[in-house]
Amino acid sequence: MAVDEEEKRSPRLITPAGIAEIRAEYTNLFGTERPKLVEMISWAAGNGDRSENGDYIYGRKRLREIDRRISYLSRVMKHARVVDPAAQVERNRVRFGATVELADEDDDRRVMTLVGEDEADASAGMINWTAPIARALIGAKVGDERLVVLPAGEKSYEVVAIRYPDPR
Repeated sequence: MAVDEEEKRSPRLITPAGIAEIRAEYTNLFGTERPKLVEMISWAAGNGDRSENGDYIYGRKRLREIDRRISYLSRVMKHARVVDPAAQVERNRVRFGATVELADEDDDRRVMTLVGEDEADASAGMINWTAPIARALIGAKVGDERLVVLPAGEKSYEVVAIRYPDPR
């Protein structure tokens, strides 16, 4: 299956902050890192035998990594659908971009924000909106209880609070 076919099936949602980070990384790699690296590789290539030239070998390897990342970021930007959580009209239900406070059966609290896959960071409470816990929460209101199937088994959570960024 081609990447473009996959992109048509599921929208690649992202917040305005997420797309800004991706654009900044793309700009840095394409406009700063890559040109410096190309210059270093050119200098290293002029130093003679390339087979034992560490600068040349490392530079070429790093250039491939940067080019792959640039290609990936370019695809993300091409297929991204920016959704501003601050513009959410129905703010009493969990939707993309919502920050949700949950309580489990033991009243342990957990706060998470539903974001796009390219900005997800579970350690920071940024959960991919397609993750099992996020999918279970979509559409929930404060007071709703949702059963989530996790690798460790089923767990029940109650939605304690739903927040969205203030409209600008």
